[in-house]
Amino acid sequence: DVQKHSVHTLVFRSLKRTHDMFVSDQAKSVALDDESYKMKMGVKLKAEYGAVLHMPVLKEGKDRVSQLPGSMQGHQSYAQPGDDPDYLITGTHAYPSGPGVALTADTKMHRNPSEGGVHSMALALPPSQARQDASRTAASVSDIHRRAGGAERSHPQSTAVSLMEGGGTRNSSLMRKAPTMPKPQWHPPWKLFRVISGHLGWVRSIAVEPGNQWFVTGSADRTIKIWDLASGKLKLSLTGHISTVRGVAVSSRSPYLFSCGEDKQVKCWDLEYNKVIRHYHGHLSAVYDLDLHPTIDVLVTCSRDATARVWDIRTKANVHTLTGHTNTVATVRCQAAEPQIITGSHDSTIRLWDLIAGKTRTTLTNHKKSVRTVVLHPRQYTFASGSADNIKQWMFPDGNFIQNLSGHNAIINTLAVNSDGVLVSGADNGTIHMWDWRTGYNFQRIHAAVQPGSLDSESGIFACMFDHSESRLITAEADKTIKVYKEDETATEESHPINWKPEILKRKRF
Repeated sequence: DVQKHSVHTLVFRSLKRTHDMFVSDQAKSVALDDESYKMKMGVKLKAEYGAVLHMPVLKEGKDRVSQLPGSMQGHQSYAQPGDDPDYLITGTHAYPSGPGVALTADTKMHRNPSEGGVHSMALALPPSQARQDASRTAASVSDIHRRAGGAERSHPQSTAVSLMEGGGTRNSSLMRKAPTMPKPQWHPPWKLFRVISGHLGWVRSIAVEPGNQWFVTGSADRTIKIWDLASGKLKLSLTGHISTVRGVAVSSRSPYLFSCGEDKQVKCWDLEYNKVIRHYHGHLSAVYDLDLHPTIDVLVTCSRDATARVWDIRTKANVHTLTGHTNTVATVRCQAAEPQIITGSHDSTIRLWDLIAGKTRTTLTNHKKSVRTVVLHPRQYTFASGSADNIKQWMFPDGNFIQNLSGHNAIINTLAVNSDGVLVSGADNGTIHMWDWRTGYNFQRIHAAVQPGSLDSESGIFACMFDHSESRLITAEADKTIKVYKEDETATEESHPINWKPEILKRKRF
């Protein structure tokens, strides 16, 4: 009978057979070949340390002279007796060779001056006005000490003066003050002004119309509602989506409202007739966000199918399909300047796109978690991105990193910024943090209570937006409400001082 062995035994036997074939004695490791080892180390030295082979050789004591390379031992006579030079710099030519001029043993090596040499050089320099003033001061101090019987205490000061005059302070260039965070601008605190109820599901998206008269919300109850901004009254409900409405946008160039949802649909509503006039077909999965280009009639949408699509509003043509992300594209923003499209994805990258070519210009990989929101500063050529690890600020057009805004330890769903430099971040746990854009100082934290009848877990902030006057902040929340915040007009800098400490700046590069 053929004995059946386990896979482990068979693998071990195969390994042993291979070992026997190549190594005669299994107990000993393979012997190192000295010549090949020297060759390998020589190549490694040249490749990895070639740039620093001629760095200063530290001479710690006279017993080290015998250990220096032979090429250097011949030049020890160059140092004067009694001088104990700290460093011998090899590989630098004090006198560069010219045609027909040979380098001698003296000129091949350049030696740093000793401290005694520095002192003598400083004392031999012609006295400048500053040095004369300093010596006069030192002399007057020495007179005082002499009268008190402490004349010897004046010598160190005169030595220090001569050292400073002769450039003997070696550490002065290294002593730099650590950069400190500039004082943040004072912003009045924000307070809850109004709570608007009416949706029957999570409120997922907000858009304010250009005239600042009303705003739109999209919800998980599959409806789009239009609200009066001043009074908070419901003006209109639009039905047509068959799943959660994830994004809404109001055009400033035409009376159109655009919406997208988890039903893969992108709709264009004519607000004069309050009905859908166009559909944009092409996404293969839920559409998570959309944005309108500010100067041309183009709509950009992003989806769970890992693409963003550029649509011609009038012809409904799919102009570009922006591919490159490897996971859900959660947010998209447009601007008139280059780069015209910015996307953030669950693959933890941000991409800046060339709209004309339909290709990626830059990929930003600093985030470690999903990027769920991106916001553009209304005045500066900068933007911010929100993720569970950090809020990061970037500079256009190449996406240069500016700074991290740390401390909002939650999944950040939404960001908003106004012209005054107030950045708002809303998170899954219902917290809202207010930041000073320039310094990244967190000047206020809000955790609004959920509505009666809601679970404590239903306190997420899904979207937030400033109205066009920038005096109101509208948030869309998981407790099915819309909350409106405004600045506390009675607050002053004295009543709400900045609790700011000029701490040392610690900006992470990633």
